[in-house]
This record gives sequence, C-alpha cells and structure tokens, in this order.
Amino acid sequence: MDLEIVLNELSLHTCASDITTARQLMTELINTIFSIKPPSGMKRKLRTKSDFNYSELAPDYRVVQWRNDPDVDLEARRFLKTLQDKNDLPLPDIPDPGIEASYQGQQAIGLYYAFVFNSLAVSLKSEPLWDCSSLKLQVTTVDEEEQEEPLIIRYENVLHASCSNHVQQHHDWIDGFQERIRQGVSDGLDLWNRRGELFPSLLFCESVSKQIQSLYTGTPMLRQVVNKLFELENYCKTWTDGAFDLDLIPSKATPESDSRLQKLKPKLTFKCPDDVHRIFSLHLRMTGAGAWRLHFSEELGPAKILIGYIGPKIQ
Repeated sequence: MDLEIVLNELSLHTCASDITTARQLMTELINTIFSIKPPSGMKRKLRTKSDFNYSELAPDYRVVQWRNDPDVDLEARRFLKTLQDKNDLPLPDIPDPGIEASYQGQQAIGLYYAFVFNSLAVSLKSEPLWDCSSLKLQVTTVDEEEQEEPLIIRYENVLHASCSNHVQQHHDWIDGFQERIRQGVSDGLDLWNRRGELFPSLLFCESVSKQIQSLYTGTPMLRQVVNKLFELENYCKTWTDGAFDLDLIPSKATPESDSRLQKLKPKLTFKCPDDVHRIFSLHLRMTGAGAWRLHFSEELGPAKILIGYIGPKIQ
C-alpha cells in the first residue's frame, strides 16, 4: 500500500508572471512532496489530472517544458518524472451527477478525491489562499426526489500542504498511516468478515450482508460506508448512558419523514440479530456515493447501534 498524494489542480489555474517565478513555485512543490515521508516499506503515490503536463506555469511555459528545462535542478525533474511514470494515476472526474464539489466557487476534482479517499492534497503556492495546512471543501448533494431537503451543503476538511512546514503539521496523520491501513478493508467481503473486529459496538442485520459484500475494491462507496460505520462506532464509545444524540455524529443523521414512513414502512423494516423486526428510520447519507443511505437504529443502546440497511435510497 502506498501513501497517496493528490495534486490540487486549482492551484495551477493562476500562472506565474514569469518563468523564473514558475521555476521557484515548482521547486517548492517538489520539495513539499519530497518532505512527505511515508512509513517504512511504503512509497509515495501522486495523482494528477490527465492534462497536468500541459498546464501553463507561466506565459508560454508549461509543465512539460519545466520537465525538460536545463536551468531546473535535474534531481527535481527526475523526482517528478519518477512519480508520474511509476504511478500513472490520473484523477477521475466526479462520477455522480448528484454531487458537486467546489472550493471558492470552482469545481475541485482533486480536493474532492482527497476528501473521499482520505488522502493528502498538495498545491502549487500560486496564490496566498493555498498557503494553509487544511482546506474547507464545499460538497453539495442534490437529490431531486427528496421533497423536504433536496439540497444538502456540507463543508468537509481536506488535509493540505503547499510547503514543508504544512507537511510537518500532518506528521501524526502520516505516521498513523500504517495503522489506518491495518484497519482498512480491501473490499466489501473483507469488510463483512471483519465487522466484529472493526465495529464491536455495531450489530448488523443479515439484510446488510449482501449489500456490503457487493462493494468492490476502489469504489468511493466502499470508503464512504467504512467512514460512516466508524463514525457510529466512535460515537458508541462515548455513549455510555442517556438518550441518543444525533448532533454528536459528525455526519448529518435524520429520521425518515412521516409520509415516507407511512408509505415505505414494510421496506424500512428489517429482522435484527435478536429475531425482532424493527423499523429503521434514522439514516446517514453517503457523500460521494449518490443517493445511498445507511439506515440504523439506536433502540438497543446505549453503546450499541443496529445497522439495518446500506444501499440506494429506498423507494
């Protein structure tokens, strides 16, 4: 497993005034990436947009020209070439038309990818706004079928670096990468088989088995399902008494509307591990996974949550 780094393409939208400044900016970017030291046995993995090499750094001076510029340090050029040649990882477009991800009004594919896959974003320090160690990404979920709340806007934190000082601020995150990998899952089958180990406070209805096992490696849905489950698991660790508090879950959790409950009661009812059939009204929405939902029940709490359904919005 490699430590994935994602280039924020928005930082390439502002050209330097001249070639000398462009060289300096690229040097700092290379030094930033070089200062990201992955745990032993792992390598850096860089994702960029497919047209990265043709991005203009200064008037009539593109990345591909920088890569062949004899006035640029040879080792810096070789370092970038090695990252690109070995990985060849273009950034995919946002796959779901119901998701909009932006930063200060601009579509942000790289930052969105970094958020969904819990990666580190890096930027060319072309503007002062990139001189920070984290960025707030606006993620808008559009659900045309949802009458009560068709538009949900959330601001998600993205780890970010445009200089080695920012990288230092993420030392603990980088150092803990191996532990996150240990807790990570390869696919839905792995997640289902390890549910007791990873989520000891969560009880899964049998109806969830096929839904989870259908998640394949690399899909954003798999990562989002895991993230939501960890949110519920972590909440259970602090929920030792008292009533369940929806506001303490990082993601927005809501019950179904009365109209949907009346209409869809049979579809929202699932058999639980104790053989009791329960209605699962509470649910989390999947950011980056279209109209997916995770339905759960707090009825057995404190410190226990039932998972009844994971999949497309129930209709």
